[in-house]
Amino acid sequence: MEVKQHTQQEATLEQALKLGLQENEFEKIKEILGRTPNFTETAMYSVMWSEHCSYKNSIKWLKTLPRDGERLLVKAGEENAGLVDIGDGWGCVFKIESHNHPSAIEPFQGAATGVGGIHRDIFTMGARPIASLNSLRFGKLDNAKTKWLLEGVVKGIGHYGNCFGVPTIGGEIYFESCYQTNPLVNAMSVGVIENGKMVSATSEGVGNPVFIVGAATGKDGIGGASFASADISEDSVNDLPAVQVGDPFEEKKLLEACLEAVETGALVGMQDMGAAGITCSTSEMSAKGKHGMNIYLDKVPTRQSNMKAWEMLLSESQERMLIVVKKGREKEILDIFTKWDIHCEEVGIVTGDGILNYYMNEELVAQVPAESLVLGGGAPVYERAYTEPKYFDLIRQFNPDTISLPADLQNIAYQLIQLPNIASKRWVYEQYDSMVGTGNTHTNDPSDAAVIRVHGTSKALACTTDCNSRYVFANPYVGGMIAVCEAARNIVCSGGVPVAITNCLNFGNPYNPEVYYQFVHAIKGMGDACRKLGTPVTGGNVSFYNQSEEGPVYPTPTIGMVGVLDSMEQKMSMYFKNEGDSIYVLGTMRNDMNGSDYLHHIHGVTHSPAPHFDLEEEYQLQETLIHLIKDKAINAAHDISEGGLMITLIESCFQHNMGLEIQTDNSIRKDAYLFGEGQSRVVVSVPASQVATFESRLGNQPATKIGTVKGDGHLRIDGADWGHIKGWKQAYDEAIEKLLNK
Repeated sequence: MEVKQHTQQEATLEQALKLGLQENEFEKIKEILGRTPNFTETAMYSVMWSEHCSYKNSIKWLKTLPRDGERLLVKAGEENAGLVDIGDGWGCVFKIESHNHPSAIEPFQGAATGVGGIHRDIFTMGARPIASLNSLRFGKLDNAKTKWLLEGVVKGIGHYGNCFGVPTIGGEIYFESCYQTNPLVNAMSVGVIENGKMVSATSEGVGNPVFIVGAATGKDGIGGASFASADISEDSVNDLPAVQVGDPFEEKKLLEACLEAVETGALVGMQDMGAAGITCSTSEMSAKGKHGMNIYLDKVPTRQSNMKAWEMLLSESQERMLIVVKKGREKEILDIFTKWDIHCEEVGIVTGDGILNYYMNEELVAQVPAESLVLGGGAPVYERAYTEPKYFDLIRQFNPDTISLPADLQNIAYQLIQLPNIASKRWVYEQYDSMVGTGNTHTNDPSDAAVIRVHGTSKALACTTDCNSRYVFANPYVGGMIAVCEAARNIVCSGGVPVAITNCLNFGNPYNPEVYYQFVHAIKGMGDACRKLGTPVTGGNVSFYNQSEEGPVYPTPTIGMVGVLDSMEQKMSMYFKNEGDSIYVLGTMRNDMNGSDYLHHIHGVTHSPAPHFDLEEEYQLQETLIHLIKDKAINAAHDISEGGLMITLIESCFQHNMGLEIQTDNSIRKDAYLFGEGQSRVVVSVPASQVATFESRLGNQPATKIGTVKGDGHLRIDGADWGHIKGWKQAYDEAIEKLLNK
């Protein structure tokens, strides 16, 4: 075929700036190409060099995170998701990513496509997704827009996950004013794979054919990566084309077809078409394999007629993959995708020169070196300035002695149990199918982390998402450590051994030095905690520009963590079991109210320090707890987090309508004792027959017996009857629904 050279006009600096490139970046592109790029090429660089794809403002610090561990089978950034060895010839593939900006504009599709995209990252590696989790942040629930966003996001997550057939087994939701305009929607997927069956996102072998498989390409999602790299404003509603549209049934077919294709051994590589679509998948696969491609865009199946080349290259239409097939084995792959009624179109070939040539109707419309587009290649890397936030002065001025002790602490506990951040998220999770696949053990036997069986093995995985962003706001370094350690603590409380993390780093504008300070110090805290706990970072996502006219969101480095249970016999649940069991607190009780929901929501304190935290204490606590569970010395474990000890105790009573009798410590303020959120503490219950074993296994671990489990359902605090657990449970269960129905 005779190919004509492209005749497109050179791009102007004005066009480059409108696409989101900086002037120095446009000059760098000219230098790379040895000429001025045309509009299509400029648009390609604009998405690939956006923060969302290139991490240009964050990669310097991301590289400081620990990325090595004995269980890691691929390092961070090497593939679409992390892969860890869980034993018995199996691996776990997992990752968390954000879909914040699309969800702020169109919550249903924004959240739905976030779920679909993260699942594709898992099965593009040849793994089968078995669990989904999420981490969500919204404004205050008394706001009509917040209700609309919450309802749309939850409906979108439920719709996609339920139709796709993967259970949503866990997650978290917080409500704070700073997320009013810019909600956070972070989605996590967990999959399993037999060792040795992973497919890499690479391209090699000159002459091997390149196929697009899955849905047809449309104009939805064009510029989505650039859209995710800018602040949210009133005009953002005009960016609706940047929001993708998902089809979970198409993705379910795509999943099965891709996994069947993997089994043939005919695939060279496979890559999800996520952010930046065809541009991203062709460039990343080619750069990884140190090859090039000739791509014929007129062969790409489209949903709309007369699509321009740049529209096709930047479209983020969902449910699409790029695969490279071993030459001569095309029919095997075509037959599989035909059987599943899925597009499978040969759109190009692999070349050996590292150059990407894109043709449209025999015209060369773009020609770029693959390496120049990608993270770690030609994409720019910046080191931003950072300065300590001015609001730290307000935090340093906080004096707990100015907080008066309320006369009625029972009423305070009743208010706390109904706060949206603490109350039951039943209204949300009942919209999710948590039982499809019959692996989830959490619904009828709740634990701090969700535990899901790995069918065909004796193994189970403990999975969680965690981050208290108010702690990170108060002290980014300590808050970053706490986010990692709370995730690990939840897994340990559930009987698992923490293995590795993925993260979703949600921050404001990186050009704001105070925001960048939060980012840098949160990274440092996360890294130190991961090194201490032996939980390396497998990858994740940075989401900057979570900011509106009102300012940035709280710094929110969400941690997704996976732990391993070698058998279900290791599982530990969170609830009290028997009349007469002793209640202990592992860890030290302190006169500490800092950073608590009690201070924030009851007393209106917006600036207080992060709660007490010591990394050595945390490490010792988790090591002790692992051995106590292994020795069957306890029969419940529930960590103390939002709302403090009293909320933890109440939640521990819910499952079997148990009661309790406890005594507080007169040397500690009673409100701090009951509602303080000092870290590295876990409530455990110990059967009478195991008390001697329990105490003998403690070693140097501080532990205090505070009371006894009662079978009558009444809560007795220092001799006062605080009522029956059923009343507390009703208030806890109905709080969010009442707010939504106001």
